[in-house]
Order: sequence, then structure tokens, then C-alpha cells
Amino acid sequence: MPPRPRPPRRTPRGVVYRRRLAALGVLVAGFAVAWFIVSSFGSGKHVQPTTAALPPKPFRVVFPEGFTRAQMAQRVGVVSGIAQRERGKATRLRARSYLAATRHARLEPGFGRHSYPFEGFLFPATYDFVAHTTSAQLVAQQLKAFKQNWAKVNLGYARSKNLTAYDVLTIASLVEKEAVAPEDRGKIARVIYNRLHLGMNLGIDATTRYGLHIPPTQSLTASELASTNPYNTRNPTIVGLPPTPIANPGLASIQAAAHPASGPWIYFVRKPDHVHHFFTASFAAFQRYKAAHGFG
Repeated sequence: MPPRPRPPRRTPRGVVYRRRLAALGVLVAGFAVAWFIVSSFGSGKHVQPTTAALPPKPFRVVFPEGFTRAQMAQRVGVVSGIAQRERGKATRLRARSYLAATRHARLEPGFGRHSYPFEGFLFPATYDFVAHTTSAQLVAQQLKAFKQNWAKVNLGYARSKNLTAYDVLTIASLVEKEAVAPEDRGKIARVIYNRLHLGMNLGIDATTRYGLHIPPTQSLTASELASTNPYNTRNPTIVGLPPTPIANPGLASIQAAAHPASGPWIYFVRKPDHVHHFFTASFAAFQRYKAAHGFG
């Protein structure tokens, strides 16, 4: 006889309950997800990605070599305005706050115990900033750049000529304002060294313009050339370097001021190309060259 079929195995009641609860949970979760998607996208809302937001793209301000503190402040104001128009948000940089951040004299490591004004120490370069960058933070970047570049300069030769670090920085600012052709930097520095050695006035227009606030497009008058302003090195009675740098020089001019070219030159005048200079140790040759090229 065939074997009797066994009665079907009955699933325990507890297991059945657990399975039903699990199925119900899956169904509820599915409805919840569907409701979230419909409610979010149907109402015009978007699910935000979980990735971190990218930092804002920085703005840039360019300070050319030879800019004065005042010119840098003006550039800050212009660039800040451009940034605001392009991005639609205000920045914290302002010309007034930049001038305030650079107003007082300060001690600079490597320059002795005397406090000096900021002119000369505001290294010219390209700097990034964002909307919340302050003028004090920008100035800190410039001072840091100055220290990094100044560390590359060997002052041994200048010190052998009894010049201080601040003297070299001041000479560098004169070189920066006078030189156009890079190859003239060392020669202009040598003229300054030679004139200092001989006790002559430096005769550099740029110092007079700086001290009397005369733009380069305006001719110097006889009364201005006779001024006793300490920056007026065109006055024969005012010898030595001006009281402070007259601009903020770049590394090339600083190096030229620390290591001038070798030569006997005492005079120089710009050539007709308005780029290069004529150098000579002879006053007569200097006068002849000026007369030949229409310089007064």
C-alpha cells in the first residue's frame, strides 16, 4: 500500500505574525518615500546634495611695482567697487580702511629699534581676497610678502658703505621710480651711491614730486625746485636720502639698491626713447647731452 501523505507542517503562529509585520513595515516605508518625493518635487522644492559647498572664487587686486601707499589705497577702492558690481555683494575692503590700516609707524624685524612708516614695506604683487577680507588682512599679506622677498637680499656690500637696511629700501624706491629699462636699475643705484659718497644732492625729480604731491604730468616750477621740503633733492642744499622711501619697490629694484653696478657715473638723464638713460661722470657731457636732445 502507498504510504499515507503526511499532514502539512503548520507554521508557528509567532513566525506568521513577525512576517506580516515585516511586510507591513516595508509597505509603509515605501509609501513614506513616495510621499516625500512627491511633496518635495511637487511643491517646487529640491533635495539639496550632501556634498560640501565649494569655497567662493576669490577676487584679485594687483599692485604694480612703484605704487605709493596712496595709490594702493586708491586701487583697493576701485577693485572693491568692481568686485561688488560683478558679484552683487559688498566687500569689506575700502580705500579709507586701507589708509587707516597703514597710517601709523611700526617696528619691522631686521630694521632696528626705530619705527618706520608703511611706505616701502607694502610689497607690490597680486593678492587674492574674498568678500570678508579686511584691509588689515590684505596689508598683513603684503608685509608677509615683503619679509619673504627681503630675506633674499644680501646687505653686505651696502653695509660696507655705511648704509642701513632702511637706506637700501629708500634707495630701492628711488630706483623703482626712475628706472624704466631693467638694465638701468643698477646704474641708477650706482649714481645714488656715488652722490652720497661725494656729499652731493641727489637731484632726483621723483623725490620732489613725492614730497610736494606733484603728479608726473605736471612740470616742476622754479619755486618748487627751491623748496626746503626734505624730499626736495633737487635743492643743492638738501643732501642725503629723503626721510622715507617714496614708493614700494619690487625685488629687482631692492637687489639693485643692495648691489649697484660698478661705474663712475654721477649724472643721468632719460634718452629720447623715454625708456633708457644716458649716464656720465662728466657734468659737461651731461649738459651737452641735454642740450642736444632738447632737455632744459
